[in-house]
Amino acid sequence: MIAKKDSLRDVYAGLGARFGLGTRNITPPLGIYARNWGAAKFDQATGIHQELLMQCLYTESADGQAAVFLTADLGWWKNANDEKRIRQALLARFNLEETDLILALSHTHAGPSICSTDEDQPGGAFIAPYLDFLKDQAIACIEEAKSAIFDGRLTWGYGVCDLACNRDLQVGGDYLIGFNPIEKPDHTLLVGQLRDTSNILRGVICNYACHPTSFAHENELLSPDFVGELRVTIEQALHVSCLFLQGASGDLAPKKQYVKDPKLVEANGRQLGYAVLATLAQMGDGEQNWVYDKALTSGAPLACWKLKYEQASVDYKKVVVHVQVPYKKLDSAASILEEYQKCNDRVLKDRLWRKYNTRKTIGDQQVAEIPVWIWKMGNAIVVAQANEAYSVYQMQIRKAFPNHCIAFINIANGYVGYLAPKELYEKDIYAVWQSPYDQGSLEILIKETEKAILKLLTYEIRLD
Repeated sequence: MIAKKDSLRDVYAGLGARFGLGTRNITPPLGIYARNWGAAKFDQATGIHQELLMQCLYTESADGQAAVFLTADLGWWKNANDEKRIRQALLARFNLEETDLILALSHTHAGPSICSTDEDQPGGAFIAPYLDFLKDQAIACIEEAKSAIFDGRLTWGYGVCDLACNRDLQVGGDYLIGFNPIEKPDHTLLVGQLRDTSNILRGVICNYACHPTSFAHENELLSPDFVGELRVTIEQALHVSCLFLQGASGDLAPKKQYVKDPKLVEANGRQLGYAVLATLAQMGDGEQNWVYDKALTSGAPLACWKLKYEQASVDYKKVVVHVQVPYKKLDSAASILEEYQKCNDRVLKDRLWRKYNTRKTIGDQQVAEIPVWIWKMGNAIVVAQANEAYSVYQMQIRKAFPNHCIAFINIANGYVGYLAPKELYEKDIYAVWQSPYDQGSLEILIKETEKAILKLLTYEIRLD
């Protein structure tokens, strides 16, 4: 289903609402278990590259609906109960419905373990207290944002950044995860700017799909990866905070990755930061759209465009849809645990431990139910789900709805595994054998997301 553009304009109208921003430092203690790479020779973090942050965007619509974006410089949830405990505590504390909260991780691979079942690992004794600390900081972050609420406008605009590259590389008969210079990646950048009623810039949102895997197995420093330097670049230039939302990045990562040198990591962050600044320069203050005006006869027939003020929309809708997709035929949790206990290979043992935690999360289910949060914020749409979807997810949905800026968020409100295109299931590729989802699951998710967005929209869309 592909909708036609209903008008000739470039930048989209914003959301008029009340907003609040909050930030908390969530850097854990040194010595915490932080082995995120099978090839790593160490288990515990020994230093800090840049602080890990938690950030909140709190929104109240004109009719009093509350919605919370909460972002954190963390990797992924191995144990589903760890994530649920924190999210359920937030829903209860702030009297929110399931639809009202998106807890998204940046997916840094240089962060601490947030898996309670890693307690027996070196530095694992720090994990349970750290999870309690995360819950407390999340509460404080939301309360800070609520206490600083103001009337304003959130406007979105598309840009481009070529930091992300395709990372599925075939070398001979092997499929590796690393820079693939042949395949064309999705370079779409979505930028949000938040301004108050005096038109003063109060915050920036960066939604971009790219694995934060600049640091890798040789790095012993806690770091938000390139996201940290992205924020530094924006804050130094504009003196406001920048929230990062990880896009559908299952197949995307930086060209220069798996490094130990912080300078290369920071260069990746500056590249994305400069692209955000360039996009903001073209967006202006967000109150005016670039719209088609008239045709003019000259040496050539010219299409003349002009700036036109547009009133911010107050339309705010939220829904959670539950998409059913098939699981593969999976080994039992008991058999995986037995294999793990017998394994003496450090790399394979790490892989089996992740597989075991995923299998425990699934339990006896034969069919997966993937929750998808869909928010209509003025003329923008937010799509958030827990898995590592390939970028075709965001590309196809954005193509289907060209009249809307659409933000995509991976690893939101949980984590299970990869969602790769069905044609890859014939290949011995990481994203396929790591995932518990069977062939065709991503295609089902795309179809059901399109249907849910159509249902959420309040006007007719002409379809091909």
